[in-house]
Amino acid sequence: MTGTATGTPAVPTLPRLAPGSTIGMLGAGQLGRMTALAAARLGYRTHVYAPDAAGSPAAQVCAATTVAGWDDLDALERFARSVDAVTLEWENVPVATVEHLRRFTTVNPGPDILSVAQDRIAEKSFVNRLGIATAPWRAADSADDVARAVTEIGPRCVLKSTRLGYDGKGQARLDAGRDGGAAAAAAAAAWAAIGGGKPGVAGIVEGFVTFACEVSVIVARGADGQTVAYPAVENRHKDGILDVTIAPAGVSAETAAEADRIARTIAEALDLVGVLAVEMFVTAGGAVLVNEMAPRPHNSGHWTMDACASCQFEQLVRAVCGLPLGSVERVADAEMTNLIGDDVLRWPELLAEPGARLHLYGKAEARPGRKMGHVNRLFPRR
Repeated sequence: MTGTATGTPAVPTLPRLAPGSTIGMLGAGQLGRMTALAAARLGYRTHVYAPDAAGSPAAQVCAATTVAGWDDLDALERFARSVDAVTLEWENVPVATVEHLRRFTTVNPGPDILSVAQDRIAEKSFVNRLGIATAPWRAADSADDVARAVTEIGPRCVLKSTRLGYDGKGQARLDAGRDGGAAAAAAAAAWAAIGGGKPGVAGIVEGFVTFACEVSVIVARGADGQTVAYPAVENRHKDGILDVTIAPAGVSAETAAEADRIARTIAEALDLVGVLAVEMFVTAGGAVLVNEMAPRPHNSGHWTMDACASCQFEQLVRAVCGLPLGSVERVADAEMTNLIGDDVLRWPELLAEPGARLHLYGKAEARPGRKMGHVNRLFPRR
């Protein structure tokens, strides 16, 4: 990292911040934007920090903006000293950045949590150590490792980069059977597709799960250990990107309770302060397997903005400001639909649709695969 560190103050404990305080936000996308809007409603200011913050969705609604690198120690210190607490909207902020910021102010979630969430192998290992099931998986550092994992797990697998990669990026499917030549060729192609062999690129091979549906649970946890969780929701994807979230999920009460238990268990084990989204597969037999987690607000929680007493973004603000968590009471059932790319051009008809709640992110250019906004539709509770 560049710059010069000054002093070595102890990491502060989490204070209760009064309205009028300033929250620092690492990352400048739509999650930061919606968190800043929730913070403003409670009387807080937000100062966003990111290398790409200029004109970003978050910067458009924040009181202050710092455009600087994650490794600029001087800029980070100035930022930390200008705010009262720091949180993030993107779990891939470098751990060293967060460690440096914690010399001057509180940062939640902290570096230990990011170290788990940034690496799929660390994440799977952490979850499995809690006695929580995932799909079968193997680490892979070469095409030969990929081929070996396929023989151990089964012919239908997916290879993912261990770091970064989202909305289907950094992934390659493997379905070439167990025959040596074809399997080796498929493994080599998949390894190349995720950038295998490049510095810092490692992989994880995961077995396909035959599932009835995909669900997620978002849990909020305060510094005092208070924990609340939104009901399990069903997520449906298109081209590897979340398309629709249905709240609540149409699963049995027992399955919903198990998904809730899993999310709370992980949040407690991480000693989380903030919000955590846990994505899970539900098998035809009713088993619940963890797929991924993210220690931040999540796309599958956008429905809470219009259908709950307190939305996921408000919960993050409450948690990092040391406030009591809000109610997660669901005042309506909901369906959230993402607006991807040119879908956003439908905004006039969505505004004219009775009962539709339109949320746009202020992005100037619609590109294929880019999340431009979402729309929530509410229905009477079942």
